[in-house]
Amino acid sequence: MGLWRVRPARMDDLPAVLELARLTGGGFTNLPQDEGALARRLAWSDASFARTDAAPENELYLLLLEEVATGRIGGTGMVFSRVGAEWPFYSYKISTLTQTSKELDRTLRIQFLSLTSDFDGASEVGGLFLHPDLRTGGLGRLLARARYLFIAQHRARFGDRVIAELRGVMDESGNSPFWDALGRQFFDLSFPEADRFNAVHGNQFIADLMPKHPIYTALLPEAARAAIGQPHPTGRAALAMLLAEGFSFDNYVDIFDGGPTVSARIDDLKTIRGAGESEIAALADTIDAPAALVASGTLHGFQAFLSPLADAGRTLPAAIAEPLGLTPGTRIRHVAC
Repeated sequence: MGLWRVRPARMDDLPAVLELARLTGGGFTNLPQDEGALARRLAWSDASFARTDAAPENELYLLLLEEVATGRIGGTGMVFSRVGAEWPFYSYKISTLTQTSKELDRTLRIQFLSLTSDFDGASEVGGLFLHPDLRTGGLGRLLARARYLFIAQHRARFGDRVIAELRGVMDESGNSPFWDALGRQFFDLSFPEADRFNAVHGNQFIADLMPKHPIYTALLPEAARAAIGQPHPTGRAALAMLLAEGFSFDNYVDIFDGGPTVSARIDDLKTIRGAGESEIAALADTIDAPAALVASGTLHGFQAFLSPLADAGRTLPAAIAEPLGLTPGTRIRHVAC
């Protein structure tokens, strides 16, 4: 496998990003199968990288996995500086109400969903998608964890908490049992139709019209209840990586498809806690050392890659450093794989 890096997206990456979006199978909110919507995301990302003020407002940083030798784009990852900036960021919180009847000698534990905006102000990582041909060899881990090194290098641009939403369960036709049982009753749209509308207009329409009162899950069909808090089968590996990074599931789910939302304190994330900084002292022809995740560059020039590292991160292989423009004296951030 050749040398791959993670770098900021550019407007001329639109055809490659659209090609990846068409492989997602739908329901992938952050990577819609709509050229106009993707162009707006790329423009949003461009403006975010160009912004000089560091305080988080409403930025999207779109990162791409690129093969250095060929320029092939193999995956996407996104970081949002602050959710809930333009309108409340809604989630459903799964709660339980316990009621007891002495006359019937019966205790009932009733699960219900409450609409909340508990994550307003948090940062978000999302949009993680890897080409199906590249889902071996550690590239998914590189792409996922590069987002955390990006946050670490530009810490003032992000909040105290970070969340990640995972796509929920869908059937082979692209329909969501959670949406069919709940959202469709208020919008008269199939899940694919709502997904396409969401890609173009955003999901505020759901928050505007969804019922604000608690939803008793016992009133939902069995398939919808079973989908609550469950990731799409293709997202299970991503969920496992998030949990290993330090995220936890605290009973919050997406109001669109019922997929799980996980959260963490940014400074408690494994990658951020374990990252160190060094200045490259030398390049070597060969290095017998464990591989690490390495990041370098300023905001626009950010890049992350996997490489053996020796001497506490001070020596890199020349075959990796030179194509990336790294020389002795370059400062890098690195963390064990």
